[in-house]
Amino acid sequence: MSNLDDRNIIVTGASGGIGRASALAFAKAGARVVLLDRDALGTEETASAVTAAGGKAYSIICDVTDEDAVAAAVDDVVTRFGRLHGAFNNAGVEQSNLPLHEISSAAWDRIIRIDLTGVFYCMKHQIRAMLNSGGGAIVNTASSLGSVAIAAASDYIAAKHGVVGLTKAAAVDYGTLNIRVNAIMPGIIETPMIVRASEEPNFAKQFAALRERHPIGRFGKPEEIAKAALWLLSDDASFVTGTAMAVDGGYLTV
Repeated sequence: MSNLDDRNIIVTGASGGIGRASALAFAKAGARVVLLDRDALGTEETASAVTAAGGKAYSIICDVTDEDAVAAAVDDVVTRFGRLHGAFNNAGVEQSNLPLHEISSAAWDRIIRIDLTGVFYCMKHQIRAMLNSGGGAIVNTASSLGSVAIAAASDYIAAKHGVVGLTKAAAVDYGTLNIRVNAIMPGIIETPMIVRASEEPNFAKQFAALRERHPIGRFGKPEEIAKAALWLLSDDASFVTGTAMAVDGGYLTV
């Protein structure tokens, strides 16, 4: 199992789903996890789950679209724990489910600001902290739609393609400075939001078709994304940077 002993790792979007599963996995691997989310209740529930499992967690209520709040959160980690070793930038929201010509400016701005600009703010201040302490590792949550497209998701697709590009650019900028930057491109993952949506009568057929599109024959689980993120943050992936790793049950192969 990959090891994160005594490392301070930020997890954004930590209130549930992939973020919660990842926080639990990182803590089990020895990390102190710093949980960032704007959902105070969900974040505290994640912290309680981590501590109940014997791990170490510290919560910061933070909206990743607020650069000052992100900067303050990273500064808090460095001041309180000495340095930042790694980060999993996972906060995000889903697409508008509208064709491009029907997406409002407000809806477009919301997706881009959370799913792309939020990642930029996090990386910017995480990298500044890492440059002052000898390096680190960053993993960003992109999507299979950071590589391909589907209908009625142009806002989300643009944002996730941007995350992949930002990941590659940062890997080039900071590779010789001992900072590795990678992304994960999940397929459809059984988060609470996806489970609820798949049970809606209006979407049942759509989700059945999407499930069949995954050659592995099912949707993924948050814990499967967490394992990939754990590996990328660990020294086991010491020669891996600038990659967008598909963890998608084969979605991108068909």
